[in-house]
Amino acid sequence: MGISDPVFNELIKIVGKDHVTQSKEDLVCYAYDASSSTFMPEAVVFPSNAEDISKIFHLAAKTHLTIIPRGSGSGMTGGALPVNGGLVMTLSRMNTIIDIDRDNFTAVVEPGVITQDLHRAVEEKGLFYPPDPASSSFCTIGGNVAECAGGPRAVKYGVTRDYVLGLEAVLPSGKIIHTGVKTAKGVAGYDLTRLIVGSEGTLAVVTKIILKLLPLPETIKTMAVLFPSMEKAARTVSAIIQNAVVPRCIEYMDKASIQCVARDFTFPVSRDTSAILLLEVDGDSEHVEKEAKKLEAICLSNGASRVFTAENQNQANDLWKARKALSPTLFSLAPNKINEDIVVPINKIPKMIEKIQDIQKRANLLLVSFGHAGDGNIHCNIMYNKRDENQCARAEKAVARLFEETLALGGTITGEHGIGITKKKYLGLEIGETELDIMKQIKQVFDPGNILNPGKIF
Repeated sequence: MGISDPVFNELIKIVGKDHVTQSKEDLVCYAYDASSSTFMPEAVVFPSNAEDISKIFHLAAKTHLTIIPRGSGSGMTGGALPVNGGLVMTLSRMNTIIDIDRDNFTAVVEPGVITQDLHRAVEEKGLFYPPDPASSSFCTIGGNVAECAGGPRAVKYGVTRDYVLGLEAVLPSGKIIHTGVKTAKGVAGYDLTRLIVGSEGTLAVVTKIILKLLPLPETIKTMAVLFPSMEKAARTVSAIIQNAVVPRCIEYMDKASIQCVARDFTFPVSRDTSAILLLEVDGDSEHVEKEAKKLEAICLSNGASRVFTAENQNQANDLWKARKALSPTLFSLAPNKINEDIVVPINKIPKMIEKIQDIQKRANLLLVSFGHAGDGNIHCNIMYNKRDENQCARAEKAVARLFEETLALGGTITGEHGIGITKKKYLGLEIGETELDIMKQIKQVFDPGNILNPGKIF
């Protein structure tokens, strides 16, 4: 249907004619994200500050225009898609690192800041921002906040919500709010900050973020551990945690994953290698050496066939390059994939791996698994061809079975990707009716007109 000329002209008045578009060529660029779905917006706007966004919301309330906030579009569950048309609000212009406070270990950033750019900026000052999603080279802090992104370092350092001290945000009413604190502690009133973090852009549009930082670790040691079976690798993960060793990363790749990125490894990988664990420890030099030796001993005693330790940062970077390139390379195995990010208790990982292998046999489809084994977060990719109706049906059944088995083991259907549109029909499997009703009431309080990112989660 499109946005009317009077409304579009009002948007021009708010942000300027160079920062709003209805050009079809431009709209196509904002019609998709990292999920497999596509929805065309009616227009795209690029605000520069909270005041712009407030004015846009006032206009939206009067004209019943829906607003869909967007970062870099790297989300896996369709959270930034305009499922009902409407106005996509891209926050790329709001990309300033406002302050890095070395004395108080905090940073203040705008939502459009690229995560990797923040990593580099704080590390230049001897500080450390741990959350490190695989898409960190192009995803934004605002998107990380919306999804409560995690990443490999979560096993030791936690996820995005553990580093968000406070927010500036604009409500669908147009009101600008400030939540949280700049201090290490603060319990004045309800924790609106944590409520907004992980709300998938359905409650408010975040315009500033106060982040907690840590001292930069003195030394990092990266190791790749090869296993002849997935089961031995899974048992090793449990053994590491049980032995009170807390690496900052415990990543794993199954055999299909390894084959996709084998050429990126700087060490030989034998054909009988069925799993690789990527381990990393950090801290002072003495501690790191001690922990690395302990890790190697645990791995070898649990059936590892080889332990490769990166000798320098370049070798470590090559290992991570292979891991972070993994998701897009899976399309060499099949034209389409369903990427689910289940989480199970750490001691249930071996059992979950068994279940995944059983689901693969029953579906007669390739299931590729990798992910953050240190906190039980498994990325399970169901590979299929969506042009084949039979494969589509089997893939859908495999997803349902995957979630059922995950919940039966005390897990959750999503660890960091969120619900968005792709998982909302499964949310009731995990969340009870009363709890869902409370969530819907919270949405109603924040957004009574349902103009902000409608059609997501519920």
